[in-house]
Amino acid sequence: MTQPALATDLIVIRDSPIHGRGGFANKLIPQGTRVVEYLGERIGKRESLLRCERNNEYIFALNDEEDLDGNVPWNPARFLNHSCAPNCDAELQDGRIWIIARRDIQPGEEITFNYGYDLEDYRDYPCRCGSPQCIGYILAEEFFDHLPPREGERPREP
Repeated sequence: MTQPALATDLIVIRDSPIHGRGGFANKLIPQGTRVVEYLGERIGKRESLLRCERNNEYIFALNDEEDLDGNVPWNPARFLNHSCAPNCDAELQDGRIWIIARRDIQPGEEITFNYGYDLEDYRDYPCRCGSPQCIGYILAEEFFDHLPPREGERPREP
């Protein structure tokens, strides 16, 4: 059986203080760099829905007909963790999903991106990113202002 790729030129997979395993920069990664491609099995929307109902959290939408299930051993990007203050973005380019550096990433720094979850059942997905900007849940940035303030926090500005 083939072992999963646990390293690329730019990242190495190891234990993470955020959650489980994570990807860490092997060297300086300049802003705008394609850090790693998010690989997986292309599946139809019906199959995607079934897998999501079985709590598969590795699925990305590709287009109106297909999604990408990244829960496969050949996808090192599946180990990348969520952050409320990520250093990367997941971008769809020419039918492929790339994790791209939002800013320069220092050697040894954990590679993170915002998973982009919606407001539905957000309380079921607590965030442990540890960022000073952490909102407490794995949630797309566009929904940050829709959450009530956390205990001891000032109300958010509209």
